[in-house]
Amino acid sequence: IACLGSAAHLLTAATAIPFGPIRFTEEIGPKFFDQLGWPMPLLWILAVLNSRGVARMILRPWRKLRVYGFWLIGLTVVLTVAFDVALEPYAAHSRHYWIWLPTRLPLTWHTAPVSNFPAWALTAGLILAFASPSLINKDQRPRKSKPDAHPLILWLLAVLFLSANSAQAGFLSAAAFGIAAAVIAAAFAIRGARW
Repeated sequence: IACLGSAAHLLTAATAIPFGPIRFTEEIGPKFFDQLGWPMPLLWILAVLNSRGVARMILRPWRKLRVYGFWLIGLTVVLTVAFDVALEPYAAHSRHYWIWLPTRLPLTWHTAPVSNFPAWALTAGLILAFASPSLINKDQRPRKSKPDAHPLILWLLAVLFLSANSAQAGFLSAAAFGIAAAVIAAAFAIRGARW
């Protein structure tokens, strides 16, 4: 997860593909290869694994379906992108960890080009295509297990922290998006956990 996410960001820092023209600033701290901020591998792990845990809770009632794995990957991608949408105003404006350079498309989300979000979806999908086989529980013994709420708690805390920071900075659309995403994800995850 960390390697593929970091490789995508390293490629982006050098070529602006796939996420868009970005420059990591000195505020992010030391950089790998003088291009990639050191927290990016950890950020990908946090975003993807916790999004997957939330998706597992949401989809718990349907885990016996044959297409469950595809639904799990798809919902994990959506939750990972939602995390990034909440992250961008914090990282680019509040902390100045990176700077988005202008593109030909005038449509942006707090300076992040709209191409960033489909690229996050594509990268998260690619990561999950490679990582999912190792994340699947291969124990064949039937058992009734309790849902693991830790990923939900971490995902909610991260998104709500980013939303609170956006509200404090005056980015009300970003704060509203983050709060709405957190409420919706929590409601569906709690419903799925009770199943």
